[in-house]
Amino acid sequence: MTAAAHRPATLEDVARVAGVSRSTASRVIAGTGFASPTAREQVTAAVGQLGYVPNPAARALVRGGGVRLVVAALAANEAVLDDPYVHRVVGSAARVCTAAGVGVALQWLPLGGSRSLDKLAEDRTVCGVILINTTEDLLDGVPRSLHGRVVSIGIGSATVPSFDIDNAAGSDAVLRHLYATGRRRIAMVTGPRWLPCAQRPVETYRRLMRQAGLPERVLPGDFTAARGRTAAEEALHRWPDVDAIYAISDDTALGVMAALRDAGVRVPGDVAVAGFDDIPLAAMTAPALTTASHPVGQIATAAATALLDGRPAAPATLFPSELVARASA
Repeated sequence: MTAAAHRPATLEDVARVAGVSRSTASRVIAGTGFASPTAREQVTAAVGQLGYVPNPAARALVRGGGVRLVVAALAANEAVLDDPYVHRVVGSAARVCTAAGVGVALQWLPLGGSRSLDKLAEDRTVCGVILINTTEDLLDGVPRSLHGRVVSIGIGSATVPSFDIDNAAGSDAVLRHLYATGRRRIAMVTGPRWLPCAQRPVETYRRLMRQAGLPERVLPGDFTAARGRTAAEEALHRWPDVDAIYAISDDTALGVMAALRDAGVRVPGDVAVAGFDDIPLAAMTAPALTTASHPVGQIATAAATALLDGRPAAPATLFPSELVARASA
């Protein structure tokens, strides 16, 4: 029984039946790049056997039109284009798209810039869009012509599937670790207030503090190290007895540690510090940063694969986040 008997055949099905790599099957179907005559015969036979229909990107390549997947990042300013997190999304998407002969582009979406989505929808070279830092307003502004060609890393909607990290569970694990190590005066540095997915850790923090009968000490953040420095200084001024600071970004947490060090505060002796993301630098700081895992590569890969496969994705796909305990807390 073939895969097509249960679901539309995929490029992976074709490659498996043909006995070739996915990239070879992609090149044969798209009509681009090198493939041996034997491989071409095998792929062509597998396509016929499975009833495979190329996804929109591959069909566009066969027609000779250049196609690209756009990673569209919503932000208050164009500094988001330099964000390492965004670069990891682009890199992971590019690994998926390269085999299909599809390029990847990065675009900044200004807050309130739904017109940018209209332009993407009208651009015939765009085979799909991955939204980052998604808000309800942005989702409401997605043109109908993009439906089926757009996914979100963050919150989604009835028409835009989402791929996201379970940052509520990750934050829960970090905060419980701080409590288990004796910390009782825990301050939190948040993400941008306009970003819905950044509010889940805040809700988790408030819930756990209430349950434990501990004071709530929340400071606004923006995922940057600079804001981490400012927040740490504010925390020391407002709450001299603070014994832990949790930032929902490793970059912010590193800024917190720098400010504490400059103030002569020992980490973790006087104040424990924890972050979120587990960026490579987190394991190399002194002390090494306690954090929660964030498989950005897996999330971006899943989002890009869903677009290239051209099949309906689940409304929401949530990836787990786990505590990564190190010396800072």
